Amino acid sequence: MNYKVEKLKVNYKTLEEFKKFKEYGLQELSMLEDLEANIIENDSESPFYGIYFGDKLVARMSLYQIDARFDRYFEPAQDYLELWKLEVLPDYQNKGYGKALVEFAKGFGLPIKTNPRVKSKLFWEKMGFSAVNYDMERDLGENPLAWFPAGVKEQAH
Repeated sequence: MNYKVEKLKVNYKTLEEFKKFKEYGLQELSMLEDLEANIIENDSESPFYGIYFGDKLVARMSLYQIDARFDRYFEPAQDYLELWKLEVLPDYQNKGYGKALVEFAKGFGLPIKTNPRVKSKLFWEKMGFSAVNYDMERDLGENPLAWFPAGVKEQAH
C-alpha cells in the first residue's frame, strides 16, 4: 500500500489526536504549553510526521536531525536522524503504516538511529536496522538500533 506521510502541524487538533497514542508524554505537553502561550502558530516547525486514514491520525513518529558534530554512531561522522515515538494505533497495526513512516525517514538519505520499544526489535530488523555495539557512556541503558545507508558504517570505539 502507498500511504501519504505528512508533516504534522502544531495545533490543537494534532494535540488531540496525540492523546489517542500510548506514547503521549513530555514533548506533547510542552507543545500544549506553547500553544496555550500563543507562541506556536499552525505552520510552526514540528518534528512530527504522520499518516491519516480519512481525517484520523493513525500512525506517527518524530524525526530529529542531529548535527554531525554530535555524531557518535556513524562513520564517516555526519548529520543523522533520530527517530522517536513511532506508533500506530492498534486497529491499524500490521497494515504497512509503520513501514511507510520508516521508508519516508530513509528517504532523507541520512543514517537513522532509534531506540526501539519492548517487543518491537523484530519490526526494526525487518526494516533493515541493526544493533550497534553497546557503549555504556554513550547509550545510557538504551539499546539503540541503526540504519546505515550505502557508504556508511558504525563508528569504531
